[in-house]
Amino acid sequence: MPANRSRTERWRDCLEQIRARSGGLELTVRGDTSGEGYDLVWRVRLLDIREDSLTVERPAAAGSAFDFPVGARIVASMSIGQNRWMFHTRVLPGGGGRDRISLSSPEGVERCQRRAFFRISTAELRLPEARCWPVTDPASLPVAQAAARSSAPGGGEDRLALPIVGVPFDSTLMNVGGGGLGLLVPPQAAGAVEALQTYWISFDLGPEAGGSISVAGKLVHTHLDHAQNLYCGFSFEFGGDARHRDFVVQRLSSYIRGRKTGGEGRQAA
Repeated sequence: MPANRSRTERWRDCLEQIRARSGGLELTVRGDTSGEGYDLVWRVRLLDIREDSLTVERPAAAGSAFDFPVGARIVASMSIGQNRWMFHTRVLPGGGGRDRISLSSPEGVERCQRRAFFRISTAELRLPEARCWPVTDPASLPVAQAAARSSAPGGGEDRLALPIVGVPFDSTLMNVGGGGLGLLVPPQAAGAVEALQTYWISFDLGPEAGGSISVAGKLVHTHLDHAQNLYCGFSFEFGGDARHRDFVVQRLSSYIRGRKTGGEGRQAA
C-alpha cells in the first residue's frame, strides 16, 4: 500500500505522532456560503487524543485567547512533512479549562493535493492575501499604527498609512498563532525576504473583520516548500503600543463573531 494512502487510513497514528512531538493542528471556523470574506486559519497545539474527541489549546493571537462557540463547525488540517490532510469536526462542550477546547473526533481524513494545499472534496479554504513592506525606519512605526487604527474601513491601499518602508511584496496568510503570523511568499518574491527584518504586514479578512488589519512583524524563521515557496514565520511587534495590540485583537474578535453568525445552520460541505 502506498505510504500516503496508508497514512490517510491510519489518521489516528498521524495525530498521535503530532501530539508526541508537541505539534499542532490548523483550525478554521466555517462561515456562510455567500463567498464573501476569507478563511482565517488558526494554528493550535494538539494536547490530547481520545476515542471520541481531540483536545487542543484555545486559539490565540497577540496575547489574547479567542472563543470558538460550542457547536461551531470547524475544518481542521494536520501536516507531516510535505503532506497535509483535512477533516471536519465540531467544538464540543466541556473543553476542560479556559486555555483549551475539545473537538469531535473525525470520522476520517482526506489528503490535500500539493497544488491545492487547502482543498479536499468536501471543503476548500479561501486564504487571504497579505502585502508586506520591509520597515527601513522602525521609529516610524508608532505613527503608522495610530493611522491604521483611525483609517476608514474599506479605504484601500491608497488610503493606507505606512511607516517608512522599502519595496513591498505579496504573500498568502497561512495561519495565525499566539505569537504571530505565518505567510507563504511565492518564489519570485522570496529573494526580498531578509532574516530578522521587521515588516509592515497588511491583510483584509473581508466585511466580517470590519476592515483591514495592519501590524508589524519580525521575521523569525523560514523554510522552503516543495514548490520553492518560502514559508515565513513572523512574531508580532507592537513596540509597547497596547492600543494597537488591542486594535488587532478587536478586529480578529469581530471576524470570529461574524463567522459564528454566518455559520449558524450551515451544513458541512
